[in-house]
Amino acid sequence: MFRILVVCMGNICRSPTAAAVMQAQVARLQLQHAVAIDSAGTYGGHEGEKPDRRARELAKAQGYPQIDALRARRVRDEDFAAFDLILAMDRQNLAHLQRQCPPEHLHKLHLFLVYAGQPDGSEVPDPYYGNAEGFMVVLRLCEAGGEGVLRRVAMQRG
Repeated sequence: MFRILVVCMGNICRSPTAAAVMQAQVARLQLQHAVAIDSAGTYGGHEGEKPDRRARELAKAQGYPQIDALRARRVRDEDFAAFDLILAMDRQNLAHLQRQCPPEHLHKLHLFLVYAGQPDGSEVPDPYYGNAEGFMVVLRLCEAGGEGVLRRVAMQRG
């Protein structure tokens, strides 16, 4: 089983959206037996909470009901060994992960969109303080990014 962890700050907007989208993509490709997706945050202040209401409503309306099963959690030290790939939504969270990560697992850390084949420095913007349009932008980036990530993982795994 190849395990992917997507990470944002609070684990209530971007990373649960990405996880729900990628879980649906994995199911469509019938790869549930081979690929597992989870999400976490670098900040633990929302531990145990459902994703943001706006993220949940949009994800479900766009066909990603998996988001309802997710609960916020903070990245744990054991995640660095347990996951094969850890993808941060932005540079700030990537830097946080790099500081926390044991040296032997640093190779697993990447920006979500860059790993998905987007231009270097591409980030998924945080929609939390914005409007519904920002959540739609995040969802579309997660759809395109998730496809890119899964395509790249499939190519690497042969």
